[in-house]
Amino acid sequence: MTSPLQRFHPFIPAGGVGSRLWPLSRADAPKFLLDLTGSGSSLLRATYDRLAALTDGPIMVVTGRSHAGAVQEQLPELTGSDLVLEPSPKDSAAAIGLACTLIERRDPTAVIGSFAADHVVEPAEAFQAVVREAVLAADTGRIVTIGITPSSPATGFGYIKAGESLGLAGAPHALAVEQFVEKPDEATARQYVASGRYTWNAGMFVAPVGLMLHYLRESEPELARGLDRIADAWDTPERDAVVDEVWPTLTKTAIDYAVAEPAAAAGAVAMVPGDFTWEDVGDFAAINRLNKVDPRTDSQVSILGQNNRVLADESSGIVVSDTGRLVALIGVQDIVVVDTPDALLVTTAEHAQRVKNAVDSLKRNGDTDVL
Repeated sequence: MTSPLQRFHPFIPAGGVGSRLWPLSRADAPKFLLDLTGSGSSLLRATYDRLAALTDGPIMVVTGRSHAGAVQEQLPELTGSDLVLEPSPKDSAAAIGLACTLIERRDPTAVIGSFAADHVVEPAEAFQAVVREAVLAADTGRIVTIGITPSSPATGFGYIKAGESLGLAGAPHALAVEQFVEKPDEATARQYVASGRYTWNAGMFVAPVGLMLHYLRESEPELARGLDRIADAWDTPERDAVVDEVWPTLTKTAIDYAVAEPAAAAGAVAMVPGDFTWEDVGDFAAINRLNKVDPRTDSQVSILGQNNRVLADESSGIVVSDTGRLVALIGVQDIVVVDTPDALLVTTAEHAQRVKNAVDSLKRNGDTDVL
């Protein structure tokens, strides 16, 4: 049999609008299609490039139908069979489950890897070394997740409680997983970090495709049957008709509930610690952390955008602008300004998570033209 690394089939779930990044991220321009780090690459393009070094085969992308053109433009190497389009958002179990079901049809011996499109990871070489170890650990019959060493007692992430070393050849850092823990309050998060036994759950999964689908079929049989129907029609002229019929009936649930938690309870989950910098770009405070100020200037303001004009005097924070309008900051700290042609956001890094509340209010008021 070929080596596990030769049977590695990575894919990228690319979904979610990123409402905490409004008005930069919108329904027709979600965050994974944007360059949020000033690198010149979108988050999706950077994710694809990291994974391309790990496989000689194709990389699948699962995204919404409305994003098909933009994704194809950013990833021209994608073939039609590897661009999987969802008619509507159905949470991660449907997206990841469909990718696994399609890959199983192509290669029942595959080791799959699921990596979200909106994460920032550095350096790429360290990430790739960890993924290779995860692939070798997965080939021993386990679902493997990559745990991120916490840099703070964050309450916005789930946590993984690690157990003892598994002593696996080729995967010396692989640990047993005792438990997946939901997002904690701050006091609990501090206890987790202090214990040294918990890592952030970054939602990265590497597993034998058959094992992944075994737990999905066991815990969500109706969802799995629907995905099988879609996969059966995938390479036929009936694909679109079957997707349109079946997709609305699928259960909406997260892959953590459908697969990771029951597998962990059965002792079938391992974790490889990720010794790289990881950021889930969830709000403007995260973008501010990622975009350092220019050391050649006296400004403490990070600036993003191709057509920006910013004047800063005794201020700090981040400005995102493509309008060409002058943005003057005087004596304000940790400010967040996002200037677009039809919407202006002003907040602070401390309140960055509350941007989602503004989006919810706009939806309730019917102001969908700016969403």
